[in-house]
Amino acid sequence: MKEHKGLTKAGLTPEQALDLLKEGNHRFLNNLSRNRNHLEIVNETKDGQWPFAAILSCMDSRTSAELIFDQGLGDIFSIRIAGNISNGEILGSLEYATAVAGSKLILVLGHTGCGAIKGACDDVKFGNLTQLLEKIKPSVEQETSFKEDRTSKNNDFVNAVADINVKNTVKDILRNSEAIRDLIEKGEIGIASAMYDVATGTVTFHDEEAIIFRKDAQQKVAV
Repeated sequence: MKEHKGLTKAGLTPEQALDLLKEGNHRFLNNLSRNRNHLEIVNETKDGQWPFAAILSCMDSRTSAELIFDQGLGDIFSIRIAGNISNGEILGSLEYATAVAGSKLILVLGHTGCGAIKGACDDVKFGNLTQLLEKIKPSVEQETSFKEDRTSKNNDFVNAVADINVKNTVKDILRNSEAIRDLIEKGEIGIASAMYDVATGTVTFHDEEAIIFRKDAQQKVAV
């Protein structure tokens, strides 16, 4: 957090945390990534950490959150799993990130051309992957605008399912974590979703879906 305009753990709001990610992607897109002394940051963070956000994203090799949001060592928690789905272990990790370590924002990040989404669209059955893909199947069923070619060969269909899937993951987190719901309702943290385009590097935030309340009033913040 040292490089983030003097923002501190105590003073940072969930809305500001979201803005930091938006600004980071803007730098990434414009090849303006900050020149960091990584070894110096290693030394600065050796005694502790305070990542301002926790990002749940896909394990896809093209979607490193630190890179596409131009963040350095110690800036974010990065939780990665195929299809950016939620389960008990991930919920526990997010609860640690927010309730214990003080992260101000949870972001669920999906991406275009997702292999896990394609597998769910094609009803793939393979080892332990089968169980993971079952968590994506509801998003496939909820995508109703495509009446034909509802397979992995239809990129538009795949991406539409991926978009629904990130929103469903947010709902799953809220449904299954009382601790996270409580922090959101108190205005301590926010939760949002977004999609990353692997062809352009652009992150499109679902601002209309973001849940961020002000501490001083139960009023949703417009983002």
